[in-house]
Amino acid sequence: MGDADGQGTGTDGARDRDEEGRARSARPRDGLGRPLPYGASGVERQPEGVVRAPDDTVAEAQRLLDAGMPFHAHEVFEDAWKSGPEAERPLWRGLAQLAVGLTHAARGNAKGGARLLRRGAGGVAEWPGGASHPRLYGLDRAGLARWARALAARLDEDATPVDAAAHAPRLTAVSGSGER
Repeated sequence: MGDADGQGTGTDGARDRDEEGRARSARPRDGLGRPLPYGASGVERQPEGVVRAPDDTVAEAQRLLDAGMPFHAHEVFEDAWKSGPEAERPLWRGLAQLAVGLTHAARGNAKGGARLLRRGAGGVAEWPGGASHPRLYGLDRAGLARWARALAARLDEDATPVDAAAHAPRLTAVSGSGER
C-alpha cells in the first residue's frame, strides 16, 4: 500500500525511512528489482553504499548478472560510481547503465532497455581514461559495447522480454567478445 505521493508505507502505515530520514521502501523485491507486496518472499537486496575494491566490484556484479539479477548488479556498479576515483566515475556509470538496460529488457521495457544499453555502451566504450587503461580491472570495454549494441538492436526488432541470465554479458575478456 502506498500513500498519495507514491512513497511506500510499511504494514504499520509509517513511511519507510533510513537513519538519515530519507524515504526507503522496505518492500521485498524480486530478482529484477521489482517491488513485491509486503510480506511476500523476495530476494535479498544489495546493501547500499558499500565501498569495494574495483576487482571485487567486477566479481560481485558478474555473480549477480550470471544469477539473472542485473538490477542488483546495477546497484553494485552504482556504489563504485559514487565512491570511486572521479576519473573512473563515467566508466562505472556506463556499466550501471548496461545493467539497468538489461533489467529493463528482462522486464519487457524494450524501448527503455535499448536506450539505456546504447547509452551505457557509449559511456563504456568512450570512457576518457580508456586510451591509457584499455583493460582497467580486466573489463572488456569494447566487447561490452558490442554486446550492449547487439542486444539493443535485438530489442528494436523483438520487444519480447529477455532472460536476464541467458543474456548477461561477460564483464572481463574470456573470448575477447564480451558475449557468452
